[in-house]
Amino acid sequence: MKNLTIPFVLSLLLISSIFAAPASAAVAGANLKVTIIEINPYPAQIGQYMDLTIQVENVGRDRADDVSIEVVPEYPFSLDSPTNAVQNVGALAPEKVASKEFHLFVDKNAQKGVRSIDIRTQADRDSPWSKETFDIRVGTETFDSKGTVELAEIVSDPGVFMPGDRGTVTVTLKNTATAPTVTIDGEDFDTNARIQAATLVPLTDGITVTGVPFSEMGLLGPGDSIDLTFNVEVSEEVRDGTYNLELALEGNSFDYNSRKNIPLDVDSSNVKVIPSKPLKLVNGEATLEFDVANTHPNEFSSVSIRPEAEGVEFYPLEYFIGPMDPDELFTIEFDAVTDVPAGENGDALEPINLTLSASYSNGINKHENLVSNLPLRNVVETQGSSSTSIIVAVMLVVLVAAGVLIYRKKKQSK
Repeated sequence: MKNLTIPFVLSLLLISSIFAAPASAAVAGANLKVTIIEINPYPAQIGQYMDLTIQVENVGRDRADDVSIEVVPEYPFSLDSPTNAVQNVGALAPEKVASKEFHLFVDKNAQKGVRSIDIRTQADRDSPWSKETFDIRVGTETFDSKGTVELAEIVSDPGVFMPGDRGTVTVTLKNTATAPTVTIDGEDFDTNARIQAATLVPLTDGITVTGVPFSEMGLLGPGDSIDLTFNVEVSEEVRDGTYNLELALEGNSFDYNSRKNIPLDVDSSNVKVIPSKPLKLVNGEATLEFDVANTHPNEFSSVSIRPEAEGVEFYPLEYFIGPMDPDELFTIEFDAVTDVPAGENGDALEPINLTLSASYSNGINKHENLVSNLPLRNVVETQGSSSTSIIVAVMLVVLVAAGVLIYRKKKQSK
């Protein structure tokens, strides 16, 4: 019996391995990821409308031909109109995102707390719907604490974004109370501060804040502080300037809620590379010199310069500078050697096109910009022509000296 059992088990394992689908098959095709990126107001207020902004992203390998988003509300939420339950996005290529806004009402008899809502997505009309459930906070819990939360510091990384950058914005919130208790109208209250929720909302197209809002961050005693970090993305289309994001805070009670402007700077200035000496190869070689300047408002890291020209070899192949402060100027040199034919006696043929690529990092973001079509002259200066020039110069000196002597003799003879 034992001898029969082992072959039988091995046969079952072989059959299962033949018919099992590969793990990668599950992620082939279009694959939609849905996220609630904004709830306004947050938390949702009882007896009021709220706007729900839903983002869908195609994280699959193939294009989604006809994406739709559906909100399936349950009590205490209801749509302003049942016909607005489904909104069509259209085609969505891989790694692309789109968002739609839904208008919902919170029932006037709703209880404070966390409620759930279902959101469904469909890649195309012939695909099945997929569902995800999200939690939404309703109402504001009230506490007797009298601590006040203030915005103490804002730090962005990178300090100044470039178009296309990803980074973080960190806000420091502080309880400004200085004593553990305070007496108001003869009644004592503690001065703890509660941060029930915090969210960062972009106010400009092309700037997005990813991740879910912070909630239930606990208690801040007098003088205590807390850091909240939000992930921010700036698209390539955003122009230079300062943009405001809105920090929405839910404090001890509705009266302690606040909204604060968070500035975000965007600047496209970059690394400039400028020739500081004539770009000229003499007898097939030269030392080329360039000035490298950081024109961006904050520090760049991992700055390196790489020259390229057809038929020309450079040493070093790449010049690594490292970190550069704003407005810092750095002078670098490359030894260049070529066997490309050149003009004779200083008469150059067509210049060689020289390209310089500047690579650098702004925070976690890698960047590169090019300086193209710099004319690199290639000439020959023969030793013969140099010797002839020297001989001519010596002869001129001798003739002048002889003329002076003749003049003196004639003068003395008179």
